[in-house]
Amino acid sequence: MVDSLGVAVVGFGWMGRVHTQAYARLLHHYPRLGLRPQLVTVAEEVPGRAEDAAAQFGFASTTRDWREVAKDPRVQAVSITAPNFLHREIGVAMAEAGKHIWIEKPVGLSTADARAVADAVAGAGVQGAVGFNYRNAPAVETARDLISSGAIGRVTHIRIRLFSDYAAHPEGALTWRYEKQRGGSGVLGDLASHGADLARFLLGDIESLTADTAVFIPERARPTGATAGHTRATGGELGPVENEDYVNCLLRFASGARGVLEACRVSVGEQNNYGFEVHGTEGAVFWDFRRMNELGVSRGTGYQDQPVSTVYVGPGAGEFGAFQPGAANAMGYDDLKVIEAERFVRSIAESTPYGATLRDAAHSAAAVEAMVRSAASGAWVNVPGA
Repeated sequence: MVDSLGVAVVGFGWMGRVHTQAYARLLHHYPRLGLRPQLVTVAEEVPGRAEDAAAQFGFASTTRDWREVAKDPRVQAVSITAPNFLHREIGVAMAEAGKHIWIEKPVGLSTADARAVADAVAGAGVQGAVGFNYRNAPAVETARDLISSGAIGRVTHIRIRLFSDYAAHPEGALTWRYEKQRGGSGVLGDLASHGADLARFLLGDIESLTADTAVFIPERARPTGATAGHTRATGGELGPVENEDYVNCLLRFASGARGVLEACRVSVGEQNNYGFEVHGTEGAVFWDFRRMNELGVSRGTGYQDQPVSTVYVGPGAGEFGAFQPGAANAMGYDDLKVIEAERFVRSIAESTPYGATLRDAAHSAAAVEAMVRSAASGAWVNVPGA
């Protein structure tokens, strides 16, 4: 018999919905998982949103106040998908209340925020998972295996790109995402945090970096009501965009490898153009999120004019076998969050961390803060450990 795990979701925008759907699908893909998530309660301050979530997904109760979740004895695990500025307060409170937490990146507005949540999780003896979903793609895990096995020789350099147009429209509403006090560091926290995590996941610790940032759309209209996702606003009072639309960054790794990381949220013509190229002394690997289940691989002893083969990942690559029976059958974004949910719940069941942890979030946050300092000074900046 599978034991139940009472779960709550705090913040029911798009990402809260993604977490909820992942819980609902979990035992479809992992029937032997030792715990069965039960949707206990959803917390959302926007009137009517929690009630709509309960009606659609079957939460047993709703609340406007996330503090009620911390006090609820039915809740053992919490997804924290609220805006960035609330991550630290909610994350620390839930951990101190003895709740396991699955929290979205960037885990607050600073390295101090991420470390505070990590320390609270460690101090309470609960499990903590972080939403670095791109590392969960089976092709990315295959790339990491190829790199660590020496299949492409000694890694020399990596290029990571994260280009999107979600903020490209000049009528995009001036939501919390564009404010330093509530959103933090703009595209750095939103996309470059993923890039920093991928860089470290694939190549190890980042030792130092230098970065440049820019704001390309300096003003936006304030929304007149509640927003979700990336809505538009016209006719409202204009306000300043306080954080970055764009960043480019040079990386130096502890291994001696070099890297380039570039991210932009206002790239017209780019829809989720995320990926990387890793080059070594004997080969290379290439990944594009838009072709998530493919991996370009070049290896051998040809060096010059060495061909690149397209590998379609299949069962045996990461968690692919939990979703599809054979190579070249497509997986999608939401599947990555199901994998994340499985690793979170398995961490609870086995009292052992699986997947991205709060310490990984602190490492990513340290890299993002180093980018901010470098952009301000124009200098190379060391990246401290977590």
